[in-house]
Amino acid sequence: MELSLKSFILFGSVILTGLSAGLFYAWSVSVIPGTQKLANPTYLETMQSINRAILNPRFFLIFFGSAVFLSIASIYEFHTNKVTFWLMLSASIFYLFGTVGVTALGNVPLNDQLDLMKLAELNSDKIDAFRTFYETKWNRLHLIRTVFAVMAFMLSLLTVFIETKK
Repeated sequence: MELSLKSFILFGSVILTGLSAGLFYAWSVSVIPGTQKLANPTYLETMQSINRAILNPRFFLIFFGSAVFLSIASIYEFHTNKVTFWLMLSASIFYLFGTVGVTALGNVPLNDQLDLMKLAELNSDKIDAFRTFYETKWNRLHLIRTVFAVMAFMLSLLTVFIETKK
């Protein structure tokens, strides 16, 4: 494979998507099991803190950069190889709708709802009820976006293997 803008975009899409999928997978197998052991007020405080901390340029680069690089890589593949084009287009669609879309329309509104809560002013019944509501929905949505991010990564990685066989 030659070193070109096209190969840079292709490798960038694989690396960024892999980092995104890895972040979501690692969260699923480490943070979620850890937070499940926390008391309800501590869980909600922890999630508030994490949700605020993750909004940073390094996360945005990986999360949004994946979508941008996958989309551009799809365009580059259109006139080159129909198989790799369809793989990259599928990866782009999976990532845009299954990861970015689920996050924007599901996880972020839940995070915003949690962020507005003044936990110190709530009684234990309200804290218990909100945790059950929040954690169940948030974890289900997280599983969906993780699966789609991993699928997008696998499809983009497959494209590299096909590209290098030419």
